[in-house]
Amino acid sequence: QVQLVESGGGLVQPGGSLRLSCAASGNMSSIYAMGWYRQGPGKQRELVATITSGGSANYANSMKGRFTITRDNAKKSVYLQMNSPKPEDTAVYYCNAYIQTTWSAPIATYWGTGTLVTVSS
Repeated sequence: QVQLVESGGGLVQPGGSLRLSCAASGNMSSIYAMGWYRQGPGKQRELVATITSGGSANYANSMKGRFTITRDNAKKSVYLQMNSPKPEDTAVYYCNAYIQTTWSAPIATYWGTGTLVTVSS
């Protein structure tokens, strides 16, 4: 069974930095795009950034220049470096990945359970 497990959330001061990690585990043949989404208090879940298996990244406009998404295919992991976070970045951050468990299985999307990031002084 495929699982995505996030880590690295917590309290960070405005202007500080924080790095989120997400590792995939379980039986899988291929991991395609991976990404981060977030859901703030009273808000809908929104895209933060995605990255292809080849390393091409895409960001939501409000995150460009502040957040950086990377991945390590050998470790089946994706990371989000958050620099200069703002209070409005406070949210539960979710890891997402498109995974094929066997060569004949359809590609399915998987989600982690989320990690809370609180930006506050």
